[in-house]
Amino acid sequence: MDLRELNEKLALYESEKKALEQRVEELTDFFENASVPLHWVDNNGTIIWANQAELDSLGYTKEEYIGSPINAFHADNAIINDILTRLKNRETLIDYPARLTCKDGSIKHVLINSNILEKNGEFIHTRCFTRDITELKKEEQRKEKLLVSLEQSEARFRMAMEAIKLGTWDFNPGTGELIWSEECKKIYGLPPGVPIDFDLFVDHIHPEDKDYALKEIEKAMDPAGEGSYDITYRILHYGDRAECWIRAQGKVYFNSEKQVERFIGTVVDIHDSKIAEEKSAKLAAIVESSDDAIISKTLEGIITSWNESAERMFGYTADEIIGQSILKLIPEERQQEEPLILSRLKKGERVEHFETQRVTKYKKLLDISLTISPIKDSTGKIIGVSKIARDISDKKTEEMRKNDFIAMVSHELKTPLTSIKSYVQVLLAKAKKENDSFRIERLTRTDIQVKKMVTMIGDFLSLAKIEEGTIKLNKTLFNLKLLIDEIIFDGQFLTSIHTIEIKNCDVNVYADKDKIGQVLINLLSNAIKYSPSGGTVIIGCEKNNGKVKVNVSDEGVGINLKNHTRLFDRFYRVENEQVKTVSGFGVGLYLVSEILRYHDSEIEVESHEGQGSNFSFNLSIA
Repeated sequence: MDLRELNEKLALYESEKKALEQRVEELTDFFENASVPLHWVDNNGTIIWANQAELDSLGYTKEEYIGSPINAFHADNAIINDILTRLKNRETLIDYPARLTCKDGSIKHVLINSNILEKNGEFIHTRCFTRDITELKKEEQRKEKLLVSLEQSEARFRMAMEAIKLGTWDFNPGTGELIWSEECKKIYGLPPGVPIDFDLFVDHIHPEDKDYALKEIEKAMDPAGEGSYDITYRILHYGDRAECWIRAQGKVYFNSEKQVERFIGTVVDIHDSKIAEEKSAKLAAIVESSDDAIISKTLEGIITSWNESAERMFGYTADEIIGQSILKLIPEERQQEEPLILSRLKKGERVEHFETQRVTKYKKLLDISLTISPIKDSTGKIIGVSKIARDISDKKTEEMRKNDFIAMVSHELKTPLTSIKSYVQVLLAKAKKENDSFRIERLTRTDIQVKKMVTMIGDFLSLAKIEEGTIKLNKTLFNLKLLIDEIIFDGQFLTSIHTIEIKNCDVNVYADKDKIGQVLINLLSNAIKYSPSGGTVIIGCEKNNGKVKVNVSDEGVGINLKNHTRLFDRFYRVENEQVKTVSGFGVGLYLVSEILRYHDSEIEVESHEGQGSNFSFNLSIA
């Protein structure tokens, strides 16, 4: 080879060398400044090279990154260890997910594509490409959260629909397809397996409501309308055809050509609330049309409702009185009644036929009868009071007339009875002097009957005075035993088959002697009358803490427990087969109760049918 050829070859080599160097320079620049992050890791896991995109991605300088162990920049040690193991085993990694730690502490989600450079079977370094998918990961997480939220919302929606028993339906008028939810099927009473279509729906509309319901549906599907409906009507249950009120709501969706594509909606069973509403309306009508004043108030006595009869009775309109205190209707001298009534109501008690007086807007006093009941919420808590007031002024006037008549008649009868009693006693004394046993017996019986008449007239006079509130007490100091001895002496004439005993009653008391005598006469008379088989009647006394408890007990027919509460009502008489022949007006025990009330005492009874009775009361020891 001559010199010329050699020079030519040298020039060619030089040209190729320069081209190769330029190529290497271009490749180096390509990798150094590539937009895709790249790095190399040696066999020991140390970073030996990284391009600028890698550094920029993580925020490190070359000095901070190159020469450091790769696991210092991975958020998960297990992941980088797995990556290095796979690469040492000559695997190629494609889109391997990992998390890298940036200099500012943030985490980047990346996909790693990597394999190794190998020479003569020796591991030289890895060649890793990382693709940042952080934003994609965030979007995936956002979608996952959104899906979870949607699932939770759907679950809550289903639970809400189940809780309120809300059925849903979906109707396609074009195909005629009708879909009902399970709750909707339950509302219609539809058993499983029954095919659902529009004809079945129409067939189960109540005949009286069918035209109305179908017209409303047709109106909703009119493109010129609002495309929605909300109606209440009756359906007939599948099978038993039982009537049920429902509320149906729906929305129509039209296409661009104004044709109905879909009609969806809800249905809910409102039968119970509808019936309750009708009952409430009837009750409201009854309340408004009632002749009695019907008023409700809070536990603090503030009026919350007021019907028309209340307005007629008291003169106040609802606007004038609602929100005002109930004390506005109560005379000043009776205002102590209100806290007493409220205390009973707060215990859950009902106050019936409580006779009192109330005042109108025009200061007129009314005699009224109150029936008062507690108002409770769904938990049983007392939240208010319902009061029914009946004007009994006419009744009171009539009672006064009756009492005046009774007083007049009783007074007129007392005079001839006094004369008769005197004549009988004179004749009885003469018969005893002449030892005429026949006349003694007959006149003694006559005297007993006259005494009964005197006692009866006395009872009626006392009854009239009590009802007029004019009864007066004449309290004196007297010996209780002496009074009882007198009563027993007279009482023994009423019976020949009873033994009457007195026990431990030698005590002085301060009371109205005549009226306590009336109490004892009534109790002793009853003990004898209601012991038709005879036996022992005991009037006994027990002293305790300045009081004496007086007991009148017998061995008679007794009183059924159901009669105990009404025993002291005026004109009430106990029905008993064994004492059907016992006469009376049912005022004796009422008088006993009222006389003792005036003495700040009360009558108590212990009795069981067939086991006799014990009546007791307390008096103050002088």
